[in-house]
Amino acid sequence: MLDDLLGKTELKEEIATLKEDNSRLESRLEKESQRRKNAVTERQEAQRRANKLEDRIEQLEDRVKRLQSDDPGLRFSRETELRGTRLTEVLNRIESFETGPEAALTAFVGDGTNLPRELREVLGERAALVSRAAPCLTLADDAGLLSVCIRPPVTPDSFVEWDSQFALDRNWLEPRGEYTLALVRSDLFAMGTYDGADRTAFHGFDSQLKSQHSKGGFSQARFARLRDEQIDDHLKRCQAALAERETDRLYVVGERSILGEFMSMADGTATVDATGKPEPALTDAWRDFWTTRLYVL
Repeated sequence: MLDDLLGKTELKEEIATLKEDNSRLESRLEKESQRRKNAVTERQEAQRRANKLEDRIEQLEDRVKRLQSDDPGLRFSRETELRGTRLTEVLNRIESFETGPEAALTAFVGDGTNLPRELREVLGERAALVSRAAPCLTLADDAGLLSVCIRPPVTPDSFVEWDSQFALDRNWLEPRGEYTLALVRSDLFAMGTYDGADRTAFHGFDSQLKSQHSKGGFSQARFARLRDEQIDDHLKRCQAALAERETDRLYVVGERSILGEFMSMADGTATVDATGKPEPALTDAWRDFWTTRLYVL
C-alpha cells in the first residue's frame, strides 16, 4: 500500500521492463557481433578461394598462350602426312638410329595436358609442341639430334621408355597381317578384309533414310523419331555384319556421332569423311585411316 502511495510499485515495474529490454538489446548486440565476425571470416575465406581461382586461371591462360604462341621457336620445323612406301622409308630411318644405352626416349602421349616429366626434361620448352600434336608418339634422343612426333592410326596405351633405339611397333603405323576395316555412316556400311595393304574381301550396303517431310505428312517430331529408328536398324545391321567377320582385329571408321556404338568391339576407331558408294568410300576411308602425320620438333 505504502509503495503504491509513494509510486514505488510503478517504478519497480518500469525498472523490470527496462531490464528486460536491455537484456534483449544485449542479446541482439551479441548476435549481431557474432554475425559480423562470421561474415568477416566467410569474406576472408571467399577471398582466399577467389585468389586461388585467379592463380589457376592465370596458369591455364599461360599454358594456352604457350601452346598457341607465334614464337618461331615454338613452331614445328615441319609437318607432313605419310603413307605407303614413303611412310615405310621414314620409319626405316628412325629405326636405324642408334645411340648409347638409355639415350633414346620413346613415349606415347594420349593427353597433351599431362606430359611425362621425362619429355619435359629432354625437350624443354619444345615439350609444348608435343601437347599440340597429341595423341602422338614422341621420339627424342638425349643429345637433341632427333626429335619428332608421329600420330599413329592405332593408338597404344601411354608409356615412356628409354633404350638404345626407339621403340616402334609397326602395327601401330602400317597395315600388317590380317584385319578388318569397316566404314560406318548413318546411311552406309562398307567392310573390307585385308592382308596388309591388300583387300581380300568386301561387303557393303547403304540404307535409304528419310531426308525430309511434307507439310501435309508427318509431324516434325514423328519424322525425327522414324529417322532415328531407321538409323538404329541400320546400326544393328552393321553390328551383325561385323560379328560375322573372319579376322580378330577390327578397325571401325566413320561418323564421330555413331562410332561410340562400335568401340566395345573394335581395336581402334577414327573419324573419316569418306562418302559415296560403299566400295569407293571404303577405299578412301582405308587410305585416310592408314595416313600418319609426322611433326618435326
